[in-house]
Amino acid sequence: MNMTQVFEIDDIDRSIIKLVQSEPNLTHTEIAKKVNRSQPTIGMRIRKLEETGVLKYQAGINIKTADLIMGIVEIDTLNPEKVESLIKKCPYMINGFRKSGNFNLSVLIIGHNFKQIDKIVNNHFRNNPNINNVTLNVVTNIVNDFVLPFEFDFGQCKDICLKNNCNNC
Repeated sequence: MNMTQVFEIDDIDRSIIKLVQSEPNLTHTEIAKKVNRSQPTIGMRIRKLEETGVLKYQAGINIKTADLIMGIVEIDTLNPEKVESLIKKCPYMINGFRKSGNFNLSVLIIGHNFKQIDKIVNNHFRNNPNINNVTLNVVTNIVNDFVLPFEFDFGQCKDICLKNNCNNC
């Protein structure tokens, strides 16, 4: 997908995306009625949005209402690829973002309590010689629903920990 595909979204596509986001169980026929287009047109547009990667479907848990704690870890590293590799493997790390500024990587991390998150950050980041600086901010309130994929397969973490099994935090 290139950037021109993203910018080619028209008002009809925006309406379709908005409807799918707000009411994911709508049929193509129901969407067609709401945007005043034919069902085949809606099907074609949805398929195009899916094929270009603009429209994705994601099941997950609502972090706002789940009994979990979310942290944002800010990292300064000269080797972001190594940290990104870890993020892809660890079930507690939801996603990572490369960015500009004093910290070149941010990581969303989920845990059952602050002690668990802090131990994961210590094991994976603070004790990592490839990382120059780390800060951890705990999210105290989430304003809107925030649905993210979250794998409860914590057993895989023991295979990638630097020192301890994060699963036993």
